[in-house]
Amino acid sequence: MGSFRNVILCADDFGLADGVSRGIVELAEMGRLSATGAMTNMPGWRRAAGDLKSLKGRIAIGLHLNLTTGSPLGSMPQFAPAGIFPSLKDLLPKALKRRLPADEIAQEIGRQLDAFLDIQGEPPAFVDGHQHVHVLPVIRPALIKVLQERGYAGRVWLRDPSDKVVSILCRPIGRRKALIVKSLSRGFARSAQAAGFRTNEGFSGFAPLDLSVPVSCVFEEAFSTLGPHPVVMCHPGYVDDELRALDPALESRVAELEYLRSDAFGDLLTDRRLKLAPSL
Repeated sequence: MGSFRNVILCADDFGLADGVSRGIVELAEMGRLSATGAMTNMPGWRRAAGDLKSLKGRIAIGLHLNLTTGSPLGSMPQFAPAGIFPSLKDLLPKALKRRLPADEIAQEIGRQLDAFLDIQGEPPAFVDGHQHVHVLPVIRPALIKVLQERGYAGRVWLRDPSDKVVSILCRPIGRRKALIVKSLSRGFARSAQAAGFRTNEGFSGFAPLDLSVPVSCVFEEAFSTLGPHPVVMCHPGYVDDELRALDPALESRVAELEYLRSDAFGDLLTDRRLKLAPSL
């Protein structure tokens, strides 16, 4: 009988809203997740972070760097003059033109790391970005520099949200978004590794938010054509009023939560001889 292959299944957005955090904790306790990324600038982080204490060692707990939802943890007069982060739609063109205030971004990265340390008492296992902002120009080098200055090289791994073109083309669901993110991520893994940080090899989990594709199909595809050290992202959770005010992904989160709790997901892992692991 052949051995099982490790894959990291990471639930994004812990701390975004209480319903999201509760759903992630429930799945982690069931062994149906192996990592989660925390949005430490959101009020929900401090409310729910204590629920992760019993899961230390069982799942990887990382920083889900957030620069597009909610408010910064400190003053950012150029980046967020009204005290609210810009949307990705507004952020992206400025990033591509390299018209972002690097100093302000570096300071906010530091504040979000500190908010993680304040609760967890140790650095995050990994760092990624809400809406993949961590790979964008200006933000990318700022993040790597801050992590290096803190001595996190070799201790913290960075999530590369790209994959090989052939693998992406084998997954029709979310293919266009995956190719766009791959383009934006060009050179990210190389820069991270040159700075002493490990990165995953293989990334999947792109999915529509409108349930136009059955969630079972999304995960069956996401767990196919995996790379050597793969990460699959997901966005499960319960919907509450807090989430409705913050994010367009609603019903899809509940559908993911229900599928990941199901026997069908357990059977998928067994049939494909996959094991959820917390580290690369």
